[in-house]
Amino acid sequence: MKMGFRWYGEGNDTVTLEQIKQIPGVETIVWALHDMAAGDEWPMEKILEVKKSADKYGFNLDVVESVNVHEDIKLGLPTRDKYIENYKKTIEKLAKVGVKVICYNFMPVFDWLRTDLYKKTEDGSTALFYEKARITDIDPMELVNKIASNPDLTMPGWEPERLKNLTQLFEAYKNVTEEDLWNNLKYFLEQIIPVAEINDIKMAVHPDDPPWSIFGLPRIVKSRNDLARLLKLVDSPYNCLTLCSGAIGSNPNNDVPAMIREFGNRIAFAHIRNVKIYENGDFIETSHRTCDGSLDICDIVKAYHEFGFTGYARPDHGRHIWNEQCRPGYGLYDRALGIMYIWGIWDTLQRTK
Repeated sequence: MKMGFRWYGEGNDTVTLEQIKQIPGVETIVWALHDMAAGDEWPMEKILEVKKSADKYGFNLDVVESVNVHEDIKLGLPTRDKYIENYKKTIEKLAKVGVKVICYNFMPVFDWLRTDLYKKTEDGSTALFYEKARITDIDPMELVNKIASNPDLTMPGWEPERLKNLTQLFEAYKNVTEEDLWNNLKYFLEQIIPVAEINDIKMAVHPDDPPWSIFGLPRIVKSRNDLARLLKLVDSPYNCLTLCSGAIGSNPNNDVPAMIREFGNRIAFAHIRNVKIYENGDFIETSHRTCDGSLDICDIVKAYHEFGFTGYARPDHGRHIWNEQCRPGYGLYDRALGIMYIWGIWDTLQRTK
């Protein structure tokens, strides 16, 4: 297992590469060009700027999260082909700096959804929180304004330029079914995967977060059956998964360790985090420790260890602890603690083989 840490770039992250370097076992930064609009071809000079920063601290650039998929591709519009061509060119450029995995998603409009970015917990920390009842009656624009309220720390998937046309986006998806979305994903993968194969880059789809429909929008990467269907759309070892335990695991019907054991050879990237799920459907992100949430992180790490996982992993969202001022979910302290918890389980399993 190769450990990474998500980093938003120079001047765009409260966490520095110098700090990340001091977390044991971190080999790669998980990065992206966050100022690039979905559908744009990434310029080589900007890619090389990130490489220069990473090289200074001995990090590789093996994992990109994300090269965002333009909505026209998800909608299956005639304009999708030009955006797919840009995507192919970006893949070719990323290969030149050693990228091995591209994490992406196929969620309409919203990449992820929470109703509170700083929910206070019993121990005084705050965390990302999803309140099911609020989604049924909240205006989506209210959420957009809330999540985009800090222009200095933009949230991935909630970029203001993308969501300023929210009304038009909802109208565009009004008659799009889940089967339509499946067909559009198949078309995208049929175009992209051959280029990924040539450039030795695995395309690793992230599950829907949360794994159910929101605001009536279609969602198709929500369950074990969805993962199995997705891998068959283009049966290639380069058509892979980003198995996010917290995203797909927020539905208690999803057995995350079982999915890892079933799809292990097609998991290119592991997001490991815990959530506490409440009976009413709410959930909050907790520390990584198994007893603090509803997911068995010990068994999740064990499932990866059983088949000798050699792909990439990162601690996913952390709480905000010790008064850290940071991008919601992406501070230094709790994610560093998460890494050490994951390594503790992994190292113990190594010694007891």
